[in-house]
Amino acid sequence: MDSTNEFLNKLHDKQQKDEQNRKRQGKNNPSEKLPTNRNK
Repeated sequence: MDSTNEFLNKLHDKQQKDEQNRKRQGKNNPSEKLPTNRNK
């Protein structure tokens, strides 16, 4: 039972991160993307 809870926690964590990444990348709309610092 413990491993099931761990699995669900990891899954939810991953889903949250995926959601944040999708917001950050502007849903394939280049004008909504945050500027990236490529040349450092």
